[in-house]
Amino acid sequence: MATALQILRHLAQAPLRLLLWRGPLARLASSMALAEQVRQLFESTVHAMLPGPLLQRALSLDPDTGQLKVRDRSFQLQQNLYLVGFGKAVLGMAAAAEELLGQHLVQGVISVPKGIRAAMECAGKQEMLLKPHSRIQVFEGAEGNLPDRDALRAALAIRQLAEGLTADDLLLVLISGGGSALLPAPIPPVTLEEKQTLTKLLAARGATIQELNTIRKALSQLKGGGLAQAAYPAQVVSLILSDVVGDPVEVIASGPTVASVHNVQDCLYILNRYGLRAALPRSVKTVLAQADSDPHRPHTCGHVLNVIIGSNALALAEAQKQAEALGYRAVVLSTAIQGDVKSVAQFYGLLARVAGARLTQHGAGASVKEDEQLQELAAQLQLPDLQLKGALEAVGGAHLLHTGLTGTNVMDVHFLFLWPW
Repeated sequence: MATALQILRHLAQAPLRLLLWRGPLARLASSMALAEQVRQLFESTVHAMLPGPLLQRALSLDPDTGQLKVRDRSFQLQQNLYLVGFGKAVLGMAAAAEELLGQHLVQGVISVPKGIRAAMECAGKQEMLLKPHSRIQVFEGAEGNLPDRDALRAALAIRQLAEGLTADDLLLVLISGGGSALLPAPIPPVTLEEKQTLTKLLAARGATIQELNTIRKALSQLKGGGLAQAAYPAQVVSLILSDVVGDPVEVIASGPTVASVHNVQDCLYILNRYGLRAALPRSVKTVLAQADSDPHRPHTCGHVLNVIIGSNALALAEAQKQAEALGYRAVVLSTAIQGDVKSVAQFYGLLARVAGARLTQHGAGASVKEDEQLQELAAQLQLPDLQLKGALEAVGGAHLLHTGLTGTNVMDVHFLFLWPW
């Protein structure tokens, strides 16, 4: 967000003026201090992504009929609702779900980071805490975002709850970032320590998050659709707060409610690629051999509704709406900024300078070298949805319009470039 402020300062310093209608929103944008606008934009966007507002938008309950609507699907609630969750934001998500659906909730189990309840109490975030006599059992674990025995106990309690459900029940699953570490349940005889060691070895040798998750899912009771399978024949609604670029539901928290598309051969390919197949513990070899001959695999998840309720894309859409309400012409540069931190920082800095130069009277063509560097950096980052050309063309077009305009019925031009922070 600091980079966004830097860009706004560059743009606000430009002497460009356009013949445009000064509506009340435009006058509001002109009268507010720039720093105040940026803070307001940031805070309103963050508020829209908090668990309460997210769940309120995702769920709609008719109190008279007990009909729960999620997207275009309806579910009948009648003291048949169960809840499980795992992730860094799940405590607040569970509190919001309890507030909305508590009269129908029978039982719940959530796995959250160690110390989060004390932190919320200390911060005065009562809306993020469960009610005093809640029906939701809370396990804290995964200290340092690493699977541990406490998280394992939570995962086994979640599995036990899911396995006891019937076709008349509805399981609400709450998932957020950090969910994978908070739901460790290795398939016996693989131990938690063996699975952790293998994951660390793969990561140290450069395995991608997709490759790590392929191995994790193959060795897990609950990941890769395992939780959905345990809950069958109950209906399952999974509400997901994405922390992964592009929002692939099979990757977020290793996809506990999404059928895995990978098989044992995929695992062996990854292990061979990083030279680890020969050093595998006997327990891992046993589990992979059993999976290869399991007639019930791959799992199907036709009884599951997976819904992304929060993500970079949704946060940016909200920021764009808020910025336009302040009178800005807002451009979402990308929903998928990722890559080397140094390169991304250089890209942001160059973007601020190039955009600012294009908005000055003498800026057109004055920074050709920086413009070329910006294009090169953008190509190196390989962002699939980058709207750089359109954004710079819009800025350049505004400069061209300025050259033939005079008069007093004018207003400052405001541009705002948005990306995930």
